[in-house]
Amino acid sequence: MYPGTYAAEAPERPAAVMAGTGETLSYGDLERRSAQLAHVLHDAGLRPGDVVALVTENNLRAMEVYWAALRSGLYITAVNYRLKPDEVAYIVNDSGATALVISAQQAATGTAIADQTPGLKLRLAFGGPVAGYGSYADTIAAAPAAPFEDQPHGATMLYSSGTTGRPKGVRPPLPPVQVSELGEAVVGLAQQAFGMGRDTVYLSPGPIYHAAPLRFCGAVQALGGTVVMMPRFDAEQALAAIEHYHVTHAQFVPTMFVRMLQLPPQVRAKYDVSSLRVAIHAAAPCPVEVKQKMIEWWGPVLFEYYAGTESNGMTIIDSATWLNKPGTVGRPVLGPVRICAEDGTELPAGQAGTVYFEAERVPFTYHNDPDKTRAAQHPQHPAWTTLGDIGYLDEDGFLFLTDRRAFTIISGGVNIYPQETENVLALHPAVYDVAVIGVPDPEMGESVAAFVQPAPGAVPGPELEQEIIAFVKSKIASFKAPRSVRFVAELPRSEAGKLMKGVLKAQYAQS
Repeated sequence: MYPGTYAAEAPERPAAVMAGTGETLSYGDLERRSAQLAHVLHDAGLRPGDVVALVTENNLRAMEVYWAALRSGLYITAVNYRLKPDEVAYIVNDSGATALVISAQQAATGTAIADQTPGLKLRLAFGGPVAGYGSYADTIAAAPAAPFEDQPHGATMLYSSGTTGRPKGVRPPLPPVQVSELGEAVVGLAQQAFGMGRDTVYLSPGPIYHAAPLRFCGAVQALGGTVVMMPRFDAEQALAAIEHYHVTHAQFVPTMFVRMLQLPPQVRAKYDVSSLRVAIHAAAPCPVEVKQKMIEWWGPVLFEYYAGTESNGMTIIDSATWLNKPGTVGRPVLGPVRICAEDGTELPAGQAGTVYFEAERVPFTYHNDPDKTRAAQHPQHPAWTTLGDIGYLDEDGFLFLTDRRAFTIISGGVNIYPQETENVLALHPAVYDVAVIGVPDPEMGESVAAFVQPAPGAVPGPELEQEIIAFVKSKIASFKAPRSVRFVAELPRSEAGKLMKGVLKAQYAQS
């Protein structure tokens, strides 16, 4: 289950297409180029268990690097190219990478980190020259195209988005199989839960350095489908790509749904999205009203999963089931869910606590950080691990998330979960984007504050602030409503759509 299988059957079949430009990478070229890069990595001294780092915007070369690593028993660490050079250097060094492949568009970063990354044995750049880096195209062109006889399966070693602190490297054990065998759990999930296969056309609008886009693009190619990669997400262009490429499967984050719903009705009606069989969403909780509107528009094709870069567990829910239990993220398909109090005591149905996934053995470690690894483990059962979220199970075993533990607001001794307030405000007509955090309060300890990016045409000011507060109070308990609203030009979000609340809190503290 890797590109070589399909290169032998149909070498001209597109493995990936760049939306907008139409640039295409065939299975024959993906197989040949990834095999050549595997030889280059081997000649540079990399052996199973070593790490290849990748710094690039969305680009088809990323899939060549991905498969070169996976067919060599190596870890691939895709790095967020939007990070500052010092932050990129930290991840390259922390991961122990001995090879780095970089896009020429990221030349400034590549040059800046050259002196900070002494452990690299190989530096390659594609798309143009970068000082201090060899030519990716010329180097692989000179390498043999015949694959190695022994091709141990590698894995992704990705860094968490760092929404609550410095990024953490997640290093899973390498699967003890060859690359032609099933090694990544996401491949089985894509096939069994989402019906992906040779006829799949998968739209990937998210950044390729993020766990879900990289792993699912790899899974689609492991199953012989075609990836349609967007340079970046744009609401209307996503709809155009679905129509143009007859997309069957796609993956989004809730913010993308909100952006598409905010398009004028006549724009939304222009595009035929009837080819969609499955629209997956994950990475952040989806407001109930947003999801209901998407199902009304696209039909019951939405599938939600809850998981993380750590791959320690997963829940899934389809549209039909979700409509009967709005707000749930589903039931577990990987690892039973346990809800526990701070002391580790398991809580009954209906009570909120830390969400743990149960496993037979510890499923991951945070690279070079045993303290963070231990903090993610249950105090009595180390194989039970958490992503840091709070939630509860209902009587039928469906999981409902309330918020991340790190962002819980404690006001007057009462726990308030910002996500609930954010969900209410997500589709207020005057709100383009919103984040809710706790801010210091001399009386209550913390109070609820909303940071709002106004929608086009909305006039920020005291009147709108009071309207927003009143709107929340009309929907949920008054103590959950913001006591203040601050209007901002833009909220700090990762390219994957996650709110960077740590950044927002720091900005508030500085102001």
